[in-house]
Amino acid sequence: MDENNAKLPLENVIQEGLRALKNPRARANIPALLVSIGAPRLRFLGYKPAHTIKNPEQKLYSLLARTNPGRSVHSLYNSWIRRLVSFERALSCAK
Repeated sequence: MDENNAKLPLENVIQEGLRALKNPRARANIPALLVSIGAPRLRFLGYKPAHTIKNPEQKLYSLLARTNPGRSVHSLYNSWIRRLVSFERALSCAK
C-alpha cells in the first residue's frame, strides 16, 4: 500500500500478518489470524493475502486463552476485532 496507509491504526500488525501468511506452514499468530479474519474486506480494499487460515476466529480465541491465563479472553478477542474493524474503516475512508 502507499505511504499514507502507514499511519493507519493496526497497519504494522496487518503487514506482519501478510508476511506470515506467505508461508503456508507458518504458525497461526495474532497478525496472521487477524488478516485471515478480515481477508474478504482486506482483499476488496487492495490487500492480497497469499492464503488464509481456516477457522481464524476460533483459533484467535484459543490462542488468546492459551497466552493470557487469568485474563478475560472474551474482552481481548473483542479488542482485537475492534482494532481490525477500525483499520478496515480507516483504510476505506483513505481510499
